[in-house]
Amino acid sequence: LGIGSRMLENREEELTTVRVQDPRVQNEGSWNSYVDYKIFLHTNSKAFTAKTSCVRRRYREFVWLRRQLQKNAGLVPVPELPGKSTFFVGSTDEFIEKRRQGLQQFLEKVVQNVVLLSDSRLHLFLQSQLSVPDIEACVQGQGTQTVTEAILHYAMSNCGWVQ
Repeated sequence: LGIGSRMLENREEELTTVRVQDPRVQNEGSWNSYVDYKIFLHTNSKAFTAKTSCVRRRYREFVWLRRQLQKNAGLVPVPELPGKSTFFVGSTDEFIEKRRQGLQQFLEKVVQNVVLLSDSRLHLFLQSQLSVPDIEACVQGQGTQTVTEAILHYAMSNCGWVQ
């Protein structure tokens, strides 16, 4: 092996795996039922504070995230989310699975975009269980913790692994 190839071996490639899995219906049977999804993130990227995390988010939080990314990304196009169901033909399970796939594709595209990756809302969305208003407060410096502290606090609490 020459020096050049040895240097390449040492240069670790940055990889980020994001999976949307385990859809769960919450408040089933009530008028305010909704589905949330487990978002599992594993990375060696320096862009992320925690190297692994696991949070649960619902569709409406994805909608909020996309809106925020769009606002802050300027001319960078933000990937589309799967649509809301108005007239869905087929089973609920089929719909939930299609949505899960769409949410996963959305996040896969987002984490590969350097501009979107610089948005701290994205990091809090993926690596803390803060609510949307708490994410906003944290990003604007009105929370009790910095963005990094909130992510590390969640990572240290092991919440991501209890679910």
